[in-house]
Amino acid sequence: METLLVNNILQMKEINKNWKKSDTIVGLVPTMGALHNGHASLIKKAKEMCNKVVVSIFVNPIQFGPNEDYDKYPRSIEKDKILCNELGVDVIFSPTPIEMYGENVILSNNELSFVCPPYSIVDCMCGKSRPGHFDGVATVVTKLFNIVKPDYAFFGQKDAQQLFIIKKFVKDLNMDVKIIPCPIIRDVDGLALSSRNTYLSENERKIALTIPKSLKEIKNLYLSGIIDTGILFDTAISILDKNIELDYLEFRDFNTFKKVDKVKENTLVAIAAKVGKTRLIDNEIL
Repeated sequence: METLLVNNILQMKEINKNWKKSDTIVGLVPTMGALHNGHASLIKKAKEMCNKVVVSIFVNPIQFGPNEDYDKYPRSIEKDKILCNELGVDVIFSPTPIEMYGENVILSNNELSFVCPPYSIVDCMCGKSRPGHFDGVATVVTKLFNIVKPDYAFFGQKDAQQLFIIKKFVKDLNMDVKIIPCPIIRDVDGLALSSRNTYLSENERKIALTIPKSLKEIKNLYLSGIIDTGILFDTAISILDKNIELDYLEFRDFNTFKKVDKVKENTLVAIAAKVGKTRLIDNEIL
């Protein structure tokens, strides 16, 4: 059966209402489109666990800052439809910004209601250099949950801070959805898959490869018994290409999201850096 493309919120709600009449288990894979094998892995996991799978494709304007890449973010809905169809996705939910937020999104974000996670986990790492980003993420994810009403929602661990925040507000706000974390998918050369990888030139990609290389070395050192974050940090810096503009390289307890001085089990090592004009993120959970 061919994947159905839905642009209208009321239509999506009506489809879900019909599914729920027969106790259908619904899975949601939220995306911004430009789908790649990382997204495909989420869809395949959703297909394993659910009777019906919805992939949302929505480049969310309220999570982009004024000088970020909203206008040039890759959009490839026709290719995305082909991939979703091949993977057996039941519905692509792809609304316009006006459908999601009304005319106010064009006028001013000040006219919108937002979901705001705790500042202690928002104003650090990606949130520090992208103010307002996670309020936009939390708001759109909440809206998607309210529209699609999934039993399960699938998120990649590459966006580790996002994953932690979503799990927290789902718990704090008593939402009836189970968050399923899925492992990072890497290209054959080791670079974490990302829609933004298409921005990289051939030389920039070679430079970017020192990011996963530095994380791999941190993990090797940790497994050999080194737990001091200062030593691990310095080692990673020595591996990163000199042309990389580092945003952050941090060690955080993935249970609490607090910084740690000594690495232990379930420590998140997260990095964000610019290669040319492209901002990339990656991480390892030790």
